[in-house]
Amino acid sequence: MGIFLPEFRGKCMVLPGGAQMAGRRCAGLCPTVLLTSRPFPRMLTSMIRTHRRCCAALAAIAVFAFPALSMAQKPPSPEKDLNAYLRYVVEQLCIPAVGGPVGLTQRLGAILVDGVRPIQIGNNTVGWRANYRLRNGDELRARQQGLDAKVQTLTMDYYKLFGDDDGELLPYMTVVANAECQVVNGRRIRYDKDGQQERLLVYGPGLETMEQSEPLNPPVPKGRDVRGVTVALFGTGINYTLPAFAARLARAPNGQSLGYDFWDMDSRPFDSDPSRSPFYPLRYGTQIASVLLKEAPHIRLLPYRYPEPDMTLMGDMVRAADFNHAVIVAMPLASNDKGDWNAFLQAVSRRPNMLFIIAAGNDGRDIDAQPVYPAVFHLENFLVVAASTAKGRVAPGANWGKNNVDIMVPAENLDVTTFYGGTARATGANFAVARVAALAARLLRHNPRWKAAQIKAAILKLAGPTPSEGQSVVKYGWIKDPEADF
Repeated sequence: MGIFLPEFRGKCMVLPGGAQMAGRRCAGLCPTVLLTSRPFPRMLTSMIRTHRRCCAALAAIAVFAFPALSMAQKPPSPEKDLNAYLRYVVEQLCIPAVGGPVGLTQRLGAILVDGVRPIQIGNNTVGWRANYRLRNGDELRARQQGLDAKVQTLTMDYYKLFGDDDGELLPYMTVVANAECQVVNGRRIRYDKDGQQERLLVYGPGLETMEQSEPLNPPVPKGRDVRGVTVALFGTGINYTLPAFAARLARAPNGQSLGYDFWDMDSRPFDSDPSRSPFYPLRYGTQIASVLLKEAPHIRLLPYRYPEPDMTLMGDMVRAADFNHAVIVAMPLASNDKGDWNAFLQAVSRRPNMLFIIAAGNDGRDIDAQPVYPAVFHLENFLVVAASTAKGRVAPGANWGKNNVDIMVPAENLDVTTFYGGTARATGANFAVARVAALAARLLRHNPRWKAAQIKAAILKLAGPTPSEGQSVVKYGWIKDPEADF
């Protein structure tokens, strides 16, 4: 017995027994159900009652003919035991009599929001997704997909309503189950009294035990300011709880960190990018910062977490870096949306003395033909950087562009410090940015009166032909070893 797999035909979802369900009329007696010679009883009791007599009569037939199904086991209370509740939901989707994602509504006493929608890759339907509004106002967001019936993944995201009926739905817990209906793992977000995310709790198989707990927005450790060249890092933040990073933070005289989180709008730019999933945040800012500190250990690090929910705040981030005396800004950020960068461009154009080292991106494409922003904006205080191999070829997956990329530097299989303090290897333009920012910081250390124009010119002088490329793929060339003495 495995996870129920519906079949989609056009806008209709075909269920066991020949019933079809869709968001609007497919055919037949009721607006959401088509019965054939083998009607599927669970669907009859959860129909939208547009033709009241028709649907009510069919529902009565279902309950009379199948009394056992109308007396299903009562689900656990999500308020009292959310782990048990989510295990129950997974189990119900594996019982054919329940009727899959549509029939689940009756078992949960829930409302199906926007129907069951197919997940498609090209012309192929590989699964479904559905949202359920529960009686307590919370929401369950389910999706099941896989290449075939034997390779299926079911994910349940539970969103909790904080506040009254007009409150906000916030991500609370997620579970992942396999094709055998076994809960593989789960994650829960714990909130503080102010509704701010506090910790991420990681559960093992069956949600029986909590295997790991990690902070989501911890306070910055106390410390003192250090002397050195100030380098601002615009990205996902850093794990400043690691001693090596906390020791190099730019601080005010009272020890307060000068970095800022423009995503959450607080003074804790902790490494996290939850844009893909709040339960599985990406954490690559710490790795980028580790390369920067390794190659320029003398710097004062000024970390800023970028404002993904409101990119108009990028202008404020530039102004904050300027206020805190950063001449060098490392920018491992890129997008395909030109409009994201309007406020940023306005702020940058007013600060010609600040040098912004920009990532060319990691899409494996020529950005002269397919632009990536902000790399393709031609500002005098931009230095656009791509990643190369140790032999001068474009690194796997890296972008290039003869007109829009200034230089390449080796950024393949670099040693990095991970978010958790371990070691790993990393490749890409973001790490090329860190290497060039470190080079710029060393130049500025030896020439403290220099501004953007002088630093940029000195870096470009170090670039030479790319020996392993048949033709030039960047404007000025390749720096073989950005750590070498200049």
